Amino acid sequence: MALTGKKRAFADAVLAGFSNKEAAIRAGYSEATASAAGSRLVKDKDVKARLDQAREEQAGSGRTAAPPVGGPPLDAIEIPPTADPVEFLTKVMNEPAADLRLRIDAAKAMLPFKHKKLGEGGKKEQVGEKAKNVANRFGQAAAPRLAAAGGKKV
Repeated sequence: MALTGKKRAFADAVLAGFSNKEAAIRAGYSEATASAAGSRLVKDKDVKARLDQAREEQAGSGRTAAPPVGGPPLDAIEIPPTADPVEFLTKVMNEPAADLRLRIDAAKAMLPFKHKKLGEGGKKEQVGEKAKNVANRFGQAAAPRLAAAGGKKV
C-alpha cells in the first residue's frame, strides 16, 4: 500500500520531533484515538520506510534531527531566579523564546493558583455564598401549627 497523505503528514511530524500521539493529532487523526493511531503508524511498513529514508538522508548530509518546533531548547532561555513559583511559571509562560509546549505546561501548572475550580472552597466560602442568597436575616417566620382543644391537629 502506498504512503497516504495522513501517513506522510504523520511521518513529517515525527521527523520534526513530535511524539507519536502529537504527530497523529497533527496528521488529522482523532484526539481520542491518537495514541493508538500513533503507535500503529510507527509500526506501519510504509511509514517506517519513510522515517528510515529521511533519517538516512539527514545522517548522510551531516545534519542532526530537526529541533522541536516552537523555539530553542530550555537551556537557551534566560529567566531570572525567583523564590515564588507562581512568578517563575508566569515568566516561563510569557517567555517568547521558550518552546510552546513548555509555555503551555507552565500555564496549566499555574491554573490552580490563579483560578479555583467551580464548587471548590471551604466552609467559610459556603457560608458566605449562603449569606448572599438570603434576602433578609429577619424574614417572616413560618405560621404556627394550629391544634384543636383535645390535642388533635387541625
